[in-house]
Amino acid sequence: MPIALLALTISAFAIGTTEFVIVGLLPTIAADLGVNLPSAGLLVSLYALGVAVGAPVLTALTGKVPRKILLLSLMVLFTLGNLLAWKAPSYESLVIARILTGLAHGVFFSIGSTIATSLVPKDKAASAIAIMFTGLTVALVTGVPLGTFIGQHFGWRETFLAVSALGLIAFIGSLLYVPSSIEHSKPASLLQQVQVLAQPRLLLVYAMTAVGYGGSFIAFTYLAPILQQVSGFGASAVSLVMLVYGVSVAFGNIWGGKLADQRGPVSALKLIFLLLAAVLLVLTLTAPYPWLVVATVLLWGAVAFGNVAGLQVYVVRQAEHFTPRAVDVASGLNIAAFNLGIAGGAWGGGLIVDHLGLIHTGWIGALVVLGAFGLTALSGRLDRLNPIPARAGGEQAIHAAGH
Repeated sequence: MPIALLALTISAFAIGTTEFVIVGLLPTIAADLGVNLPSAGLLVSLYALGVAVGAPVLTALTGKVPRKILLLSLMVLFTLGNLLAWKAPSYESLVIARILTGLAHGVFFSIGSTIATSLVPKDKAASAIAIMFTGLTVALVTGVPLGTFIGQHFGWRETFLAVSALGLIAFIGSLLYVPSSIEHSKPASLLQQVQVLAQPRLLLVYAMTAVGYGGSFIAFTYLAPILQQVSGFGASAVSLVMLVYGVSVAFGNIWGGKLADQRGPVSALKLIFLLLAAVLLVLTLTAPYPWLVVATVLLWGAVAFGNVAGLQVYVVRQAEHFTPRAVDVASGLNIAAFNLGIAGGAWGGGLIVDHLGLIHTGWIGALVVLGAFGLTALSGRLDRLNPIPARAGGEQAIHAAGH
């Protein structure tokens, strides 16, 4: 493995940690800054919006910037955003810090894949992208629980300081080892991206992605407060439960990918959305019981991101048929849909917490995920009415297997 690819993987690890670590720290941040839980939850929404807007818009605008300079600039923006979060004097400044890091996240994963493939021979391209994205998976397994642990024991600000240090290491690694002469084709213009959004069948897949993840994040955003206020866990135990969740996600991703290969994306997605809805419904019943809620979180992790591979393969397959010249654009826009779902779910979860209470996020999230199941069933039916020739969606499918 080229050492430059390791630098990209560390960048992906740092970015994945900063996106999701906030979930374990919401009660601590809310108490420290004197805001309510729904306001703290907006820190998840606004980051995800930064990713969703940043990926398509900034990638198009920075098309002529040499890749290495752009990569280093993104890691500077990412590190500065986390340093601002570390020193944030107020809730408003923390919001700005989150949006800045979200913008860096969106563009990094848009260009990271092309940089990764340029570092290896053509026949190793898909593997190089997969290695880079393991940074995201490892972030869920180790970075998030570790960051939550640091936040609970040394203060939430120190978590962002630790992530800034990771950003600095990634910057130095990229500076030293990523070659300056990376060839790149100009990214898609905003017009090309808008043209992809004019395809109803692709919009349907984006809706499946956004609604499915939105439903899960209605409850996931407020997992730490649920564990502390409903299940009765101490703050320090939250990082252990996040570790259980992260390990389960890693296995769930592998299982979900294999399921999509064996059964085809639509069949696999329907099964995973049904299981996810069932787990969220069960969460409402098990939340007051500590051991049962840990078992539920273990099951939740196994299905929470298990549909990433299926959704990516499916969007590539649809794009190859409906927008064959813009497959990469279609794949990248699915990442924007993931993050729009996360933003909407975190925001909707805040409204539920405000008006109904924490415990209601589970069953309402389950109903939303059932909506994603319905959209998937509809898309499958349209496929049967108008069959699409099956083609392998190989490299582009892995291209954006992280959000």
